[in-house]
Amino acid sequence: MQQIGVLKLKLSEYEMNIAAYLVDPLTMQITWHDIAGLDEVITELRDTVIFPIQNRDLFKESRLLQPPKGVLLHGPPGCGKTLIAKATANEAGFHFINLQSSSLTDKWYGESQKLAAAVFSLAIKLQPSVIFIDEIDSFLRSRSSSDHEATAMMQFMSLWDGLDTDYNSQVIIMGATNRPQDLASAIL
Repeated sequence: MQQIGVLKLKLSEYEMNIAAYLVDPLTMQITWHDIAGLDEVITELRDTVIFPIQNRDLFKESRLLQPPKGVLLHGPPGCGKTLIAKATANEAGFHFINLQSSSLTDKWYGESQKLAAAVFSLAIKLQPSVIFIDEIDSFLRSRSSSDHEATAMMQFMSLWDGLDTDYNSQVIIMGATNRPQDLASAIL
C-alpha cells in the first residue's frame, strides 16, 4: 500500500494505477463559461446533478430526487463531451478520474476485474468524485459470447449498481460516446 498526495490515503497497487488518471479539482480551470452552444445541457446538468449534490439535505428523504449515479454524454466527435464532464466536476467541486476504456482492460485474466474494482474503491476513498470514461461504448458495449472482457464489464456494472444502494455515496459515473446504440441495454 502506498500513500497519495496530501490526502494521505493508503492505496493498493491497482488503485495507484487508476490514480494516475486522477485530475486534481484545484488544477481544473474549466467552467461552464468555457462552453458555448450547450446551454440546455449545462442547465440540465446543473439542475439534475450539481444542485442535488450541493443540497443533499433538501433531498435526503426523497429517493426520486437523488442525484443520478450515471450520466451519458453522446454526440459527434469534438462536440464538447469531455469538456462538459470536466466542467461538471469542477463546478461541483469533485475529484475527476479521467479514464479511457483501454485503462480498464488488461491482457491477463482477472486483472481487468481488479482494475474495475480499483476504480470504484479509489473513487469512494476520494469522494466526492466523478469517474469519466471516454468512448464508454468500447468497454460497456452489447455483450456477445465471444467477448474476452465480458467478466470485467459485468464486474464494472455490478460495482456501479452497488453505488445505487449507498445513498450517501458521492460518486458519479460519466460516460461519453458517439455511438450510444452500441452500449449494452443495461447501461442505458
